[in-house]
Amino acid sequence: MKLTNNLYFYPEQGMLDCNTYVITGRPGIIIDPGNGDYIQGRVEGLRKDGIAPADIGIIVNTHLHIDHCGANEAFKELSGAKIALHPVQKDNYKLVVIDGARLFGMEPVEFTEDYILEGNTLANDGTELEMIVSPGHSPDCVCFYNRQDKVLVCGDVLFEMNTGRVDLPGGNAEDLKKSIESLSQLDIEYLLPGHMGVVSGAGKVTDNFDFIRSNVFAWL
Repeated sequence: MKLTNNLYFYPEQGMLDCNTYVITGRPGIIIDPGNGDYIQGRVEGLRKDGIAPADIGIIVNTHLHIDHCGANEAFKELSGAKIALHPVQKDNYKLVVIDGARLFGMEPVEFTEDYILEGNTLANDGTELEMIVSPGHSPDCVCFYNRQDKVLVCGDVLFEMNTGRVDLPGGNAEDLKKSIESLSQLDIEYLLPGHMGVVSGAGKVTDNFDFIRSNVFAWL
């Protein structure tokens, strides 16, 4: 589903999957390919919007839980795209990918990055994304902010009327609160979480931050 001129949204398809976002251009960027079990459905969604896997050149993640990065290698094989990690994700790879999976008695779904992102921005020929490290749900959470279009891809840092959990390896409630407070200072028209629906409209986004402060923070 098209959200803005070059931003597309593909909702989670089932258990241990997540919302996926695609930014077209050269190279195309996919954020959180999701779970490998749903890769064909994801590709079908892209094709319906006129996007071929080969149009994607960069694979990035908001964090490295299996529901967000499990399809990294599968999508790379289909598209030829490169997997890029933020340094904080590289540093926490074992804790989040391996220890996180084994906590639930699952085998980790590992992948190999092609390169490490440098600096504070990720860009293609039409969009610049600021990368904002936002720990709390996990220590490797990175949000992607398009200042021009006022879009924030926030992963599992916060959702509509809720936040990500903090009881997985490396989770920290106080860090999560600080991350959310910092993000709330941004000018946001589209809040794009890793699960559930999109929050659109500046007023609704502000109300969502206020609701989380008043009704969720006390329970973290």
